[in-house]
Amino acid sequence: MIQNTLLPSPEQLADGVRGGSRAMLARAITLVESRKESHRALAEQLLQLLLPETGRAARVGITGVPGVGKSTSIDSLGAYLLGEGHRVAVLAVDPSSTRTGGSILGDKTRMARLSMDERAFVRPSPSAGTLGGVAARTRETLLLCEAAGYDVVLVETVGVGQSETAVADMTDTFLVLMLPGAGDELQGIKKGIIELADIVAVNKADGENAVRAKAAASEYRAALHVLGGREAHWQVPVLTYSGLTGEGIAALWGQVLLHGERARAAGAFAAKRRAQQVKWMWTLFDDRLRARMASAPELRARVPEIEQAVADGRLAPARGAGKIAGLLGF
Repeated sequence: MIQNTLLPSPEQLADGVRGGSRAMLARAITLVESRKESHRALAEQLLQLLLPETGRAARVGITGVPGVGKSTSIDSLGAYLLGEGHRVAVLAVDPSSTRTGGSILGDKTRMARLSMDERAFVRPSPSAGTLGGVAARTRETLLLCEAAGYDVVLVETVGVGQSETAVADMTDTFLVLMLPGAGDELQGIKKGIIELADIVAVNKADGENAVRAKAAASEYRAALHVLGGREAHWQVPVLTYSGLTGEGIAALWGQVLLHGERARAAGAFAAKRRAQQVKWMWTLFDDRLRARMASAPELRARVPEIEQAVADGRLAPARGAGKIAGLLGF
């Protein structure tokens, strides 16, 4: 009884999430983000209960170069979507505190309009050192938000790097935000971001920056034309907009919808969702293996020895991998 008071059962949490309780949704997310072994089974049970209510939202990943104004853009886009009758969830992966590992919760102050609206749910999550800064349980949080009735889920990456790949692997449309004045940023496109981008949008296209933004967009279009796209049914568009004034936001969302329509017509949408589910399963499996290695005393004692032997050249990497697999019972 005491445990139920402190932590609702998976059934109670599921009922609360389905009923649209923001408090229960927050507690459900806290449960799936927990690193405690005792919470893992409860989180899995909760997600299984809510699985039939998931999969109906538009999932949009958003990234951008430093200083591009991601939070302002998301706040403006979210406000537009609320005006169109949508319910919006924002999963903003926050830089973790270097001392506590917790989220600094900066996005709630930067997304003022969304934070104040009952139809929106903003969840800053600590990256806590996970790959590329993507929160370890962002995918589960996304499902919980869908089950709670949010029909648009925006996932913001922190910084640049491998986090883009992780977010692209859990969303339907990946939006890359850029600044006016292309210059060296074109090199960033050549280095791989084009492989992920479904839409490129140049922010700060207002006032004196409007002309520069249009010029930058032209340069990006030319680069994208040369490099080509990753989907046969979709040519990556380049738009300009202003996160500050909201100009161009409607057109930007229109491209997100069009991308989804084209993907469905080509049969790529369902195929992508299925592939993401399987990849997600293997990611979670890898997480469990690493957790097992970190928690088992016999592994903690032997793995450093094996690593040292491989580093010294006394043990072949393949043989070292075999020894670790043997310790895991494989």
